[in-house]
Amino acid sequence: MSLDDPHERSATAGEYVLGTLDAAERAEFERALKEDVALQAEVYVWQDRLLGLAGRVAPAEPAAGLWSAIEASLRPGAAASAGAVAPAASVPPAANDPAWRRLRRWQWTSGLAIAASLVLATLLVLRAPAPADATRYLAVLQAPGSNATGWVVEATAGGQLRLVPVGTTEAVPPGKALQFWTKAEGAAGPTSLGLVRAGQVTELPVATLPTLEARQLFELTLEPETGSPIGRPTGPILFVGRSVRL
Repeated sequence: MSLDDPHERSATAGEYVLGTLDAAERAEFERALKEDVALQAEVYVWQDRLLGLAGRVAPAEPAAGLWSAIEASLRPGAAASAGAVAPAASVPPAANDPAWRRLRRWQWTSGLAIAASLVLATLLVLRAPAPADATRYLAVLQAPGSNATGWVVEATAGGQLRLVPVGTTEAVPPGKALQFWTKAEGAAGPTSLGLVRAGQVTELPVATLPTLEARQLFELTLEPETGSPIGRPTGPILFVGRSVRL
């Protein structure tokens, strides 16, 4: 873990908020966090990103007897007999913003499951080498009318764009294909970025895009297997989202 590199720093802050750092990394991060105002701001940014995802998930009640079973498994005697590590309850919470604590426990947990799939899918992207001071953009593509997330778009100005599948998406029907599109705010129409394969990462140079900016639309539509014949979407929109500047 290196907090000197800006991309590693951002990725580590995201892992801290998710609670996926190991004990040693977490302790090191929290020591730096006490004195580093900029690092604190990075944590708040990740909290804001993930809190919105958690809020989209309906609360769920645990099954009867679940908490008593968990508490029993965490008793010193039970942990020792099972060769378990120290109870997770002894670890301080990853996110300290009051908004996190106001969420119902099970709504928060369900939301983090979604957030984790998104963030962990993009952390490797954030760690990838990039030109100095390059601007990065991220777009989460969801199915229209639902909270189902299928893809994440990450692009670096002057570098590469990556379309990364997250979660599980339905198979493409025979004779059909997924086509990738983008459209900047105010543009006359969408631009095709080509056909993509379900469940596979797609990479292409940002230079092939007409532009790259915040609130730029990205979407996947279902088209004939050779692509749209008219240069614009003809089939249903399967996933759509707008970019945010990181």
